[in-house]
Amino acid sequence: MPAKDRFHEVVKIALQKEGWTITDDPLTLRVGLRDVFVDLGAEKLLAAERDGRKIAVEIKSFISQSPVKEWESAIGQYVLYLKILCGLEPDRTLYLAIRQEIYLSFFSEEIVQVVLVDGLIKIVVFDSVQEVITQWID
Repeated sequence: MPAKDRFHEVVKIALQKEGWTITDDPLTLRVGLRDVFVDLGAEKLLAAERDGRKIAVEIKSFISQSPVKEWESAIGQYVLYLKILCGLEPDRTLYLAIRQEIYLSFFSEEIVQVVLVDGLIKIVVFDSVQEVITQWID
């Protein structure tokens, strides 16, 4: 099982503050002989729905010297998990969790926006100090 991201507990707390129940830590997905691990699985019961909403959250820190390399890796991981979830759990929505500072700086750059323009990657932005979700981007 891979090591937890630096902001794993922060995102977990932020989701719980918004009423999400953490159901998997990590969410294990089996494909053939292999397992992959999405950082968190969560669900939220909605008053109008009996089953509620289910999400999977992959957390990325973007703390290395090369945010572009981290972005390349995050895109690949996100697409792999998205394809697997479509087959195994089509009712679960995948999100990439990033810190608010990264969203306001690096994620405003063209190299990120060129990928985000089609809406394939869904993002949840969190404040790592306040431990809250600041934005959901679908």
